[in-house]
Amino acid sequence: MSAELDLSPPEVPEPTLLESLLRYGLFLGALFQLICILAVIIPTSKGHEQEETEAVDSKAADQTKKAKPPAPQIRQKLKKESKKKR
Repeated sequence: MSAELDLSPPEVPEPTLLESLLRYGLFLGALFQLICILAVIIPTSKGHEQEETEAVDSKAADQTKKAKPPAPQIRQKLKKESKKKR
């Protein structure tokens, strides 16, 4: 009876090209998801510094824009003066 037992490993067919692509694609997808999750959990300090400098730059740009007198006000003054003359 013990002579009849076959203890050799079972024959497993070689994976096809499609199965290999699927397997490695799943590993890459899992790796990508882990990287995305870590990017959300661990904030980078450079991103905050860049946002602050952009906010300061935009405020400075707004102040320079406010310093210039807009051209339509001059036109409005001329129109008012011409109406007064009539």
